[in-house]
Amino acid sequence: MSTSRARYGVGLQQMVAAANAGLTLRRTCNAVAKAMAKSMDVNGCRVLLLDAKKGYLTTVGAFGLSDLYLRKGPLDARKSLPEVLQGTIAVVAHAPTDVRVQHPEVAESQHVVFIAAAPVFKGKDVVGELRVYSKETRTLSSIDEEFLRTCANLCGVLFERAELAQFQERVTQSSATAPLAGSAPQVPITSLRPTEFAHESEAEFAHLLDFYQIEWLYEPRSFPLAWNGDGVSLMFTPDFYLPELDLYVELTTMKQDLITAKNRKVRKLREKYPDINIRLLTRKDFAGLLSKYGYGPFGAAKVEGVGPVLYSQTQIQRRVRSLARRISRDYVGKRVVMVGILKGVMCFMSDLMQHISLPVRIDYMDISHYGGDGEVVRIRRDLDSSIAGEHVIMVEDIVDTGMTLNYVLAHLAAHKPESLKVCTLLDRRVRRLANVKLDYVGFEIQDEFVVGYGLDYKGEYRNLPFIGVLTQK
Repeated sequence: MSTSRARYGVGLQQMVAAANAGLTLRRTCNAVAKAMAKSMDVNGCRVLLLDAKKGYLTTVGAFGLSDLYLRKGPLDARKSLPEVLQGTIAVVAHAPTDVRVQHPEVAESQHVVFIAAAPVFKGKDVVGELRVYSKETRTLSSIDEEFLRTCANLCGVLFERAELAQFQERVTQSSATAPLAGSAPQVPITSLRPTEFAHESEAEFAHLLDFYQIEWLYEPRSFPLAWNGDGVSLMFTPDFYLPELDLYVELTTMKQDLITAKNRKVRKLREKYPDINIRLLTRKDFAGLLSKYGYGPFGAAKVEGVGPVLYSQTQIQRRVRSLARRISRDYVGKRVVMVGILKGVMCFMSDLMQHISLPVRIDYMDISHYGGDGEVVRIRRDLDSSIAGEHVIMVEDIVDTGMTLNYVLAHLAAHKPESLKVCTLLDRRVRRLANVKLDYVGFEIQDEFVVGYGLDYKGEYRNLPFIGVLTQK
């Protein structure tokens, strides 16, 4: 026991020294993984970052594991040792036969038997994992668990420090961008991206994916294309994987010799792995890809002046379906009347009602504002049908101060509905003045002027398929 504690003490000293050496996050995590593997006398270790959508795990640092094992495929945290997401330590006694191991065939080929994983926390949230691997069967003692959790906590500090550095860099970069008059300057905080790209074009591609809020993984899988005896003699690692599209992307320049060589590899990959969806792209090809999969501007949609995309079309539709499922559960066996205020709500309301599995009737109101503060409301068009005794859901595109909504709810309540609730796509709570209850909320946003998906600025931008921030040049 004392020998273990002494060994673990030395390992922690090495990790802290690496953390204070001023290295990049990846090099620091590599050093942590090496010190941890040697301290625990295991064959390998890796530090994993959980993406912002709580979906996939990305390797930030590793030691002692083969490239084939590290890049065996996208690692889904909900399938691979899912209990770690709940904050508990997971132990796998025999990886090739454990149902919690996502790629058991690769574990068997690389002789990985034992796996232990601990959650990396930021506050109360799990933001990553720390995993150790052994080729021999072993158990995890209480002191082993204590050491594993301590190292995971250290990784959490490293993640927070790297995220702060990225945030400060974004503040510096955005200082020259003036927000619209009347709005406070906001710096979008994205998920930590510790990726070190091999080429500048890959960084540009990732930046474009981030703009459109398309989730991506960098080089998550290597495909063996040729073998020499029992070993792999040729592997192909596509640059990106886009989980929402189930698409691998390999980037190339316009140089014909490079295009020819990469086309050859892509062709071999398709022959050996026919179920894999892969595209070879030049920079010029990307605009066409966006349109095909429902991202980016369509037709003559105006996009000048739109800054970062807050929510992509895919994210919006996923959230709309989630809200519709909640409404369907809450009103099971009942009829619903959905009331919207023209015109901004039309996209949201149209999509929402298509996914509600109940009898639904819709109605619209049209209002105007006047007075010095713009909050005095006049109803220009009232409901077409009575809502007395009905279950009414007031559907809003965005709720700001709540003054208009408060007035409209009082007007609807006077019609004596059986029940009256509010569903809004966006909640800008920072501007709230009236205390109105929101029963169903899609996204909470900061004090930014947003357009797209029905929201306009001077009558424009409604037809953008995403929601973005309107910036001022």
